[in-house]
Formats: sequence, structure tokens, C-alpha cells
Amino acid sequence: MSKIIRIGTRDSQLAMWQAKTVQSQLEHLGHKTVLVPIKSTGDLVLDKPLYELGITGIFTKTLDIAMLKGIIDIAVHSLKDVPTVLPKGIIQGAVLKRGNINDTLVFKTNEEFLSAKDAVIATGSLRRRAQWLNRYPTHTIVGLRGNVNSRLEKLEENDDWNGAIFAGAGLGRLDLTPEDSINLSWMIPAPAQGAIMITALESDEETRAVLTEINDEVTQICTSIEREFLNRLEGGCTAPIGAICYINKEEEVNFKGILLSKDGTKKIEVAKVAALGSHHNIAEFCADYIIGKGGKILIDELTQGDKITNIYSTKKLTNDQVAKFHDDVVAQSNDSVKINPNRLTKSIIRNEIENVIITSQNAVEALLTNFSAVELQFKNIYCVGRKTKGIIEKRIGKVKHHATDAKALAEHMVEFMDGTEATFFCSNLRLDTIPDILEENNIKVNEVEAYETKFDAEKVEGDLDGVMFYSPSTVQSFLKQNKAKGIAFCIGETTATEAKKYFEEVRVAKVPLVESVVELVNAFYE
Repeated sequence: MSKIIRIGTRDSQLAMWQAKTVQSQLEHLGHKTVLVPIKSTGDLVLDKPLYELGITGIFTKTLDIAMLKGIIDIAVHSLKDVPTVLPKGIIQGAVLKRGNINDTLVFKTNEEFLSAKDAVIATGSLRRRAQWLNRYPTHTIVGLRGNVNSRLEKLEENDDWNGAIFAGAGLGRLDLTPEDSINLSWMIPAPAQGAIMITALESDEETRAVLTEINDEVTQICTSIEREFLNRLEGGCTAPIGAICYINKEEEVNFKGILLSKDGTKKIEVAKVAALGSHHNIAEFCADYIIGKGGKILIDELTQGDKITNIYSTKKLTNDQVAKFHDDVVAQSNDSVKINPNRLTKSIIRNEIENVIITSQNAVEALLTNFSAVELQFKNIYCVGRKTKGIIEKRIGKVKHHATDAKALAEHMVEFMDGTEATFFCSNLRLDTIPDILEENNIKVNEVEAYETKFDAEKVEGDLDGVMFYSPSTVQSFLKQNKAKGIAFCIGETTATEAKKYFEEVRVAKVPLVESVVELVNAFYE
């Protein structure tokens, strides 16, 4: 290759060692190179544990940007720090032969504290923290950040610390492994720990071809399985997930993975062996096993545990609706009311009804449970809600007028409705708004209880920042089991009117849709 390959790297001592190792291998093959050190956010922010920084790819983001801007041709990373999904346009070009995979405990004087009830261990890794507490639940863990040298210095300076945990590969590469240290063979390392990876631009075919010359196939196979396992568990490099894979002399692929709770009290492990060549589903099998053994609950706790905004929906939300919430909102949901259609007699619809009022989708379903669409001969249909209007026009007939709430609908009918009589298909728990307004204006209302609404709210544990309501009955049902705390987020004015009787602060969605209530919550906590 004629051009000089610009090797991007962080400027820490360990990162420079890794970059120089790549440089040495490339130059040994006859390629010209130059090192381009770049400082990263992860090196600059040292006052918090990694898992509290909340940045994915903290040690790789700066180098990714430099590559996409054309400042460097390749970037050298510790593979365990690289997100499982690379930025668009960047690919893994090579992985070097793996070094020491183990975590290493460096201690002050001796190892006697391992059998003591009280001890203080330093680490900035949530995975190491969780596994240590799982094995030594009475010990205390303190945070530790910085480069290898500064962490060793902090261990020496803190008299009350018994030891600190490091990556064995990092200590070894810098020739800094103290005599007072042991490999923690029982601790499952981070996925791809001990491996050095090089990225390149997907479009740079010339550089990619060069990188294949230094790629180690065995390390690539094993680390790819570990990283796929991590990806399938939806965990970044800061989650307490461990994985190790190796190929033995019999050409068998051996895998072991682990997922823990942050405090180490819960642990799920998995192990699998497959012949090389028949190993391609190992990561999927092991991730599915972890999830099936309760891993999904642990992962939800990990992703939601630090969030402070707790919202409860009185209507069961779909997965798509839950996904619309901001990342800092935790949403629980359940149906607070149960709807049962009543049996209606044919006499109700024997003759064409001139004016019909429908205020919910439940009334539509109740009517269509009892009658066919052809039987429902309604001359003028008045309804509440855009969604209700859409369902009526799709399944019954044209809507004369729709409004966002009951009061607005009743006032429109008083002014514009033909005739002096209307039939209201309602629930047994309907509000008085429509009948009161119409009858005050000499319009007779024939009420037909099309469906029954039953209160079925659950008691919600813990404090809530807000509650989402979709009808007056959901307000009433929720308050049968719970106190009015936080903010009431309501789908419309009629629901808000009921909520205002109990909640100090009430917010109303602009459009009467569940998604609009979600947007209302997001806007408030943005």
C-alpha cells in the first residue's frame, strides 16, 4: 500500500501501547503508518463510575467522528469498550490475537481479607461490582476511575481499601502487574475483554484489505459470539453482563455467559459447547436462555432503575405506545375498567332514529355486538372523539358532527340539531353533561345503556409522578384503590373535569388519542 495509514488512538498510555502494537504489525508487513493521538470524553470525565456517565461508546465516539471526518484512516480500540452496533459507514477491519482475558485483583498486603466479613474493594465496572458482591455480599465497593497508573496510585493512597480490580491484559501490556495480585478465574470477564480491534471506513477497500493481513480468525470468532450475546441481551458495555468464549484442542467452541442485578443479589448463568462450524447459534441460544430464566426482568430493572419519573396509565398500553415515552419516563399500565356489552332488543332500532349520540368506541362495539351495520338506520350521528368518528364511519355510517368532549358536542347539538329528541347510547356510569345540557334546552334524551362499565383498578405500589386517564370512569376506578397524587394527564376535557375534583394539577391532551396523552407526559417532563 503506497499511502501512509493514519492510526487513530486515544492518548492514554495503554491505548498508545495498543496502537503501537498495531503499527508494528502493519509496518512489519511493509506498510507505512503514523500515529494520531486523540483525547476522548471517557479520559476527561473521571469523577464518576463509567456506568453513571450514560454515554454509549464513551471511549470510541471521538475516534468514530475523527474517522468519518477523514482525520484518520483506522482506529484502534479495546474491543470490550466498543458498542455492539458500529456507526453507519464504519466496520470492524481486524482483531488481533487475544491477550489475558481475566480480571485481576491487586491487593495491599495479603489475601486474608477475602475471608473477612468487612472489606473494601475498588472498581468502576458495574460487571465487576455485581460479581464481587454476589460472591462477597458483605463487602463494600467503591468507585475507581482513571488510567492504569492513576488507579494503582489511588489504591496505594487509600489506607482503608483492601484491593482493586483491573483487567489483567492492561496490567500486563504496561508491565505493571504487581506481585500482590491474583487472576480472578471465577469472575466472567466483559465480552471481548483482552482483545484489540481495529475499525476502518466501509468504503475504504484498500485499507480494509490491509487489515485482513493482521486479523486473528480464532479471536474474531470468539469475540463475535460474545458481542452478539451482549447485543441480544440489549446491554451496552456498562451493564453487568459477562461472556467468555474459547476454542479447545478438539475444535469445540465453549461459551459461558452471565447476567446479574446491580447489587449482585440476582445472577443468571448459561454455558454451551458446540463443534466449530456448528457454533453459529450459540449466542442466540444462550441469550434466549438468560431471558427465559428471568433475564428480561433484570434487564428492565437495569434500564429503568435510575429513572425518576414514574407514570401510571389507567389503560393498558401497547408496546408501540410505551416506546414513545422519553427515556427518563418509566410507565406502568393496566386497564382500570372492564367493559361488557349489554343485550339490546330489536325494538330499540325498529324505526330509523333521527339523532344518535355516541361518546365512545365501547358504545360502537356494543351496538355491533347486538346488531348488524345494516340494521343500524341512524339519520344523524353525533359523537365524541376523532377515533370514535373514524370507527363509526368505517363500520356504521356517516357522522353528522364530532367534538373533542361531551360539553362541546351538547352545545353544538343545541344550536344546530334538527328535531327535539336524541337517543344516547351510553354506559351505566355515564356523566350528566350531555343529558343536562340538552334537556335544559328542551331536547328530550332517550338513554340506552349499551354497555356496562365495571371498576377494576389495581393498587399501585410506590410513588407516582403522574397518572394517565382516558374517561371519567378511569378516574373513579383508580381512586377506589389509590390516592390522588402527582399530575393527572387526561385525554379530554370531560375526563379532566372529573380529575379536577381530586387532583391539584391536571393537564389535557390537544387531541383525544392515547398517543397524545403520551406526548403530553413527554412535554411536561422534557
